[in-house]
Amino acid sequence: MSFIENAVARWAELQRLQAAPGWKLTNANAWVLALFCEAFTRTRPRVPLDDFHAMTDSFLTRLRMDGVQLREDWTGRNYADDWVARRFLARPRADGKFVYELTESSARFLSYLDGFSSDKTSLNSSRLATLLDRVENLAQESNPDPAARIAVLKEEVARREDMIRALETGEAPPPLPEDTAVEAARDILDLAAALPADFKRMRDGLEKMLHNLRQEMVESNAAKGLTMGEILEADKKLRSTAEGRTYEGFTAFLNDADQQARFRAAIAEVLERDFADNLTPEDRQSLYRLISDMRDQATEIHRIYGRLSESMHTYVQSDEYRESVQLRQLIRAAEAAIHKAPRGRRRAAVVPAPQLYGSGFESLSMVRVYNPEDHAAPRTLPEPPQFTEADIHRSARTPRADRRVLADAVSRATAQRPSATVAQVFEQLPPEHRHLNSIRALLAGGSAGFDASKPLESVTFTQIDGSERTALLPAVAVAKAPEK
Repeated sequence: MSFIENAVARWAELQRLQAAPGWKLTNANAWVLALFCEAFTRTRPRVPLDDFHAMTDSFLTRLRMDGVQLREDWTGRNYADDWVARRFLARPRADGKFVYELTESSARFLSYLDGFSSDKTSLNSSRLATLLDRVENLAQESNPDPAARIAVLKEEVARREDMIRALETGEAPPPLPEDTAVEAARDILDLAAALPADFKRMRDGLEKMLHNLRQEMVESNAAKGLTMGEILEADKKLRSTAEGRTYEGFTAFLNDADQQARFRAAIAEVLERDFADNLTPEDRQSLYRLISDMRDQATEIHRIYGRLSESMHTYVQSDEYRESVQLRQLIRAAEAAIHKAPRGRRRAAVVPAPQLYGSGFESLSMVRVYNPEDHAAPRTLPEPPQFTEADIHRSARTPRADRRVLADAVSRATAQRPSATVAQVFEQLPPEHRHLNSIRALLAGGSAGFDASKPLESVTFTQIDGSERTALLPAVAVAKAPEK
């Protein structure tokens, strides 16, 4: 592309960016930016709704005392609603309560503003060392020649062995100075500070996909396959972005217990060093909560994926969708027929006379006057069951039949008799194995000797909710234990 084409493409991109909330935040009052920077920090990315309103009210009081021109009738709640409408802030629900947080574009702009306005330099020994390591790793990992990569690894092994010998002989260089160590710790926090914005962009993309799917379910007449293909293609594109790759990498990290253990141990050792006293309390807290904060952000994305999966399942399986499509088609056909009908003078409303001759009874004795006192109110519904948090998280599923336990029960039941029925074997089972699947396995083992003329016997088993239920079964003799 030529210079002019590149400039025109960049101009169009910046025009789209000007309509984004992040660009509009650059034109906001300085006191708004100051409030956001102090209210939302690394250790406090979310603020409860009432707390944020109180913080904003106290800050507005101070601004009015200093003579800042503000809207007289606006409180912290009014400003917060305006910031949410302008997409400077988001107001999601967390643990059943509304909270405020920065949007993805606001978080990126405030991070840029912090680096632009602070006196911290972006060039130090820690970043230079990180830059050198990254370049060397990129050159080594992107080399297609296996022999060259092996040579580099051997050189690395030799350097490591030299360092070990130097440490053993006491000739190793001293540890990092405190200033350099503090710079390295802050560089780590700067790298981690960019992750929340990536997670928020990933979350916003998933929320948009979920909203589009629900709109398709309600309004669209497109085929299910077409809509599902669009959703899956959007998910594929989202995962291929930089934010999607960040989320995929962090998910792989969460699934690796060994990496998590090493990472936590390294953070604990860093916080125990003497140079950690030179870090601010906020920086130390950010290092300590680094994994848990990222885990919370990843959990939100997992939760949205769950909602998206449920909506897709409903979209594919629900019969109501097909009925709603048919209903919309009939409504549109009726509307089209109304528009095509000739427009005549509107007739006055006419109340038709009652048709006494069209009765459906043969005698006056069949007619009864309705007495409200004879109305029997329907029986009240029972109270809904009370569930605890443990009941909500446990898996309500009947376990599988344990073949080994069933074989032991058959052996005990047939020890003193030639054969035993299902009920006799069921009594020998431990309480936790007296469920429906054990009965099925015993019936399958004795199905060869089934006879419909045999008498019935009762078996009491435990259901998944803890209640007991009695089943009537034919007296089938279990001749052998189920196969293991």
